[in-house]
Amino acid sequence: MDGTVFDPAGGTSGLTPAGLMLRVRALWRRKWVVLGVAAVVAVLGAVYTLRQPKVFSASTSLIIDVMAPRFLDGEVKEVMGEERGNYWFNKEYYATQSEIITSRAVAGRVVDKVGLSTDAAFLGLSGVSDEKTRVQAMQGADAVGMLQGRIRVIPAKDSRVMNIAVDDVDAARAALLANEVAAAYMAENLALKLRMTEDARTWLEGRLEELESQSKVSELAVYDFKKDADMLSTSLESRMSIVSDRINSYNLSLTEVSARIAALQARVEAIEKLRKASPDDETWAEALPGAKDGPIQDLKKSYTEVRVACAELSERYFPEHPKLQECQGKLAVIQADFLKSLRNVVRSAETELSEAEAQRKNLVKLLDEAKAEAFLVNKKSIEYDRLKRESDNNQRLYELVLKRLKDIELSGLLRTSNVRVLDLARPVFVPVKPNVKRNLLVGLVMGLLAGVGVALLLDLLENSVATQTDIEERLGLAFLGVMPRIEGNRAPKDRDLFVHREPKSSVAECCRAIRTNLLFMSPDTPFKTLVVTSSGPQEGKSTTAISLGVAMAQSGNRVLLLDTDMRRPRLHRAFGVPNELGISSLVVGEGSLDAAVKSTEVPGLFVLPCGPLPPNPAELLHTRAFTELLKTVAGKFDRVLLDSPPLNAVADAAVLATQSDGVVLVLKAGKTNREAARRALRSLADVQARMYGAILNDVDLRAPRYGDTYLAYGQYGAEETKDRVAQS
Repeated sequence: MDGTVFDPAGGTSGLTPAGLMLRVRALWRRKWVVLGVAAVVAVLGAVYTLRQPKVFSASTSLIIDVMAPRFLDGEVKEVMGEERGNYWFNKEYYATQSEIITSRAVAGRVVDKVGLSTDAAFLGLSGVSDEKTRVQAMQGADAVGMLQGRIRVIPAKDSRVMNIAVDDVDAARAALLANEVAAAYMAENLALKLRMTEDARTWLEGRLEELESQSKVSELAVYDFKKDADMLSTSLESRMSIVSDRINSYNLSLTEVSARIAALQARVEAIEKLRKASPDDETWAEALPGAKDGPIQDLKKSYTEVRVACAELSERYFPEHPKLQECQGKLAVIQADFLKSLRNVVRSAETELSEAEAQRKNLVKLLDEAKAEAFLVNKKSIEYDRLKRESDNNQRLYELVLKRLKDIELSGLLRTSNVRVLDLARPVFVPVKPNVKRNLLVGLVMGLLAGVGVALLLDLLENSVATQTDIEERLGLAFLGVMPRIEGNRAPKDRDLFVHREPKSSVAECCRAIRTNLLFMSPDTPFKTLVVTSSGPQEGKSTTAISLGVAMAQSGNRVLLLDTDMRRPRLHRAFGVPNELGISSLVVGEGSLDAAVKSTEVPGLFVLPCGPLPPNPAELLHTRAFTELLKTVAGKFDRVLLDSPPLNAVADAAVLATQSDGVVLVLKAGKTNREAARRALRSLADVQARMYGAILNDVDLRAPRYGDTYLAYGQYGAEETKDRVAQS
């Protein structure tokens, strides 16, 4: 696998499967912490449980109906209300009864009846030896509240049975109190019913007096109205009927008169038309229908006969003849009577029309008067109906309240209850508290949870790089291997060359494993120059670089170690070579490379010291001369390892990373801070350095957190080395 440019954002989130496995491994690593905390919590829970006083419980079973048994007629209703079949009503009702059972009113009844306020054992004051102190404590104790806190209501599922349980340190007293609470609840329930009945009766009595007074007033108002409206002999309905008959009669007569007037008016109009048609003929009225009556016809006949006689006499006599004059005089009289009769016919028609019009006028007047009287009667009827309705309503209300008052008086005489005792409480000598098994189980579970919490907290508080998981999942680097801790008090030089002097040790085998991993990181284009650095000082980067160089030289490679730590160089001390001529000298053009490179006691391993300490190491590493020097040594040696300063201390390592093939980061197990490592990696990412991975240094293989993983690997490597040596 080729080395890659490191991405500082590449870590493991706590929400990913890898993050969860990381937490699981952390818990497993601290399993003894989890078990220890669990054991401590479980022991504390057990001690607390065993020191708790034993509490006994007794329960009384009650049957609670929604409505008490009814011994009266079904129409006699109680104040408490009717039984409902509604599910939510029943649920609310039984919940209300539960609250009543656990109320201070019920508890107060029991305290007063049993005398719990002076019972030192119930109040928990029996251990007080001083009488005065005990009395004062009993006076300040809330016996009602204490009993109220010990009452539990347990409804039986899908039934009307409710269990009243009381907890107490005395089993016999618990049974006594459970029975007394049930009795007090029944008494309180009955008292509540009686109080409601009494309150309702008092209210209804006051309302009854008020309604009686209102009923009397409304009845008198109806009487006065009937008197004023003269309704004592004739009702308004009869009077309205009479007026209606009159109106109908007037309307009928008026219709007839109107028709007669129309006919007479037509007759008069015809007479006027005849009169205008024959203004000079006095006999024009003969055409009228009335002119054909007998008298007029007689006059007309006589007139005709006399006129004929006068005509005959005028033929025989002179106008002065007495007979002729007598005849003409008789003709004049008859003519006058005839004309008078005709005029009377005309006057009769006109008079009859005037009479009909006058009759219609009178009928209209009578009709208006009848209508006015009808409206008046109707108005009186409305007023009467209002007064009568108000009187009837008051009377009905009075009768209703009176009946309800009688019902309440009857129901109040009954002392029936809707609560019945099913089973009385009996002493149970098996304690319900403390529940040892449950408390121990809860303590164990809580202890395990607390242990897990402590382990996770320790894992969160631990901010060092300690395992392969930390390197791969928290830092996102390739894990190259471990460098075990070199035990014993050894000199620095012996520690640096431990791999060379102890080639069969687990340290040497682990170092060879790291060498192999590095070579396989880029098998096609193996590195020539490699920077070995760390995030901070004292993390073992120089020892790791020397050990890695020794391992590479043992594989047959020509390896050169460059001491590029120009602030605190130590490779010359590790190999015991002079430091007068080195990298700083070569960069400034003093001396030669062959003279500066020193051989070591390790075959194939050479070292190029730092040389005199320059005042500007970072600028010196930036020069073209150092770049050419690095290319030159890379051409002469198979591997070139650069021991650089810590990344977080100075910028030298970042500068060297840009001029080499790759970088290896050395992390001290349990000491290197993760944030410091991340800062170092970010500085390498800023210059786009190629990261080959990280080496975990100074690993104590005997520590519990590592188990046998690395140790077994080291032993396996050691055995493999022995086999190779034996075969050779």
